[in-house]
Amino acid sequence: MTRADLAESVNRHIGLSRAEAAALVESILDHMADALERGENVKISSFGTFVLRDKNQRMGRNPKTGVEVPIEPRRVLTFRASQAMRDHVAGA
Repeated sequence: MTRADLAESVNRHIGLSRAEAAALVESILDHMADALERGENVKISSFGTFVLRDKNQRMGRNPKTGVEVPIEPRRVLTFRASQAMRDHVAGA
C-alpha cells in the first residue's frame, strides 16, 4: 500500500477531493514523523505502536571475511502491532 492508495481510499470513503485527500495523508504522516524525530512513540489505537529504541555499541563480524568490527550505537524504529491488528491479520 502506498501514500497514493491511502489518499484514494480517503477520497472514496470520505468524499474529499483527490488533492485534499493527498494533503490529509501527507499531514498525518508528517505529524507522525515529527513526533518520532522528537523521540516520542506513536500509538495508533487498534493498529499498533511505532517505538524508537536506542541500541548500544556492540561487536559484529563481517560474514565474508570473519573480521570483527564495532557496530556504532544507533537509534532504530520498531513497530509492534496491536492485538486487534494481529487478530485481524490472522483471520485473513
